[in-house]
Amino acid sequence: MARRRVGAKPLVLGSGRWLRLVEADGWEFVERVRATGVVAIVAVTAEDELILTEQFRRSLNGRVIDLPAGLAGDGPGSEELVTAARRELFEETGYDARRFTLLAHAPTSPGLTTEVVSFFRATGLKRAGEGGGVEGENIQIHGVKLARCDAWLRDRSRKGIHIDCKVYAGLHFAAHMRTDGPTRPRRQAARA
Repeated sequence: MARRRVGAKPLVLGSGRWLRLVEADGWEFVERVRATGVVAIVAVTAEDELILTEQFRRSLNGRVIDLPAGLAGDGPGSEELVTAARRELFEETGYDARRFTLLAHAPTSPGLTTEVVSFFRATGLKRAGEGGGVEGENIQIHGVKLARCDAWLRDRSRKGIHIDCKVYAGLHFAAHMRTDGPTRPRRQAARA
């Protein structure tokens, strides 16, 4: 039977260079140890193409289609989320944007990790570099017409390529681009 430490400070069960396995109140989950946040960028070109990335991911031992995304604050010092969004978009795709707008915050896998991704819309896109990621990432860049994106993703999936669920959230945001700010979790009413 697992130890139950209700209300106690999380107990570190194991730790690596980038992740920490913890237990709190009977639940085991992972935390990132060298990042202050995660960003994903919904970037749609003037030609109505959603910018996607594709790269090999060791945890799945296969290629994964994703939105341009990455960690905030994983270098020296702290980093604002919007700064990380701009950096990741450029590093991975070679695009810069005139404006970044926060769309939503969402947990990535709340039964497994404390990670919350912040989605940004990037507008006024301009190709300013090569992209492809930092050393060793070997990111392939795709510009996919929004009207054909569902069919394109099904085809890639049939070919054995994984599709990150953030892509489907990105398609939702691209179809319903919001201007009224980020969505945040609602506070639950206190129980009487």
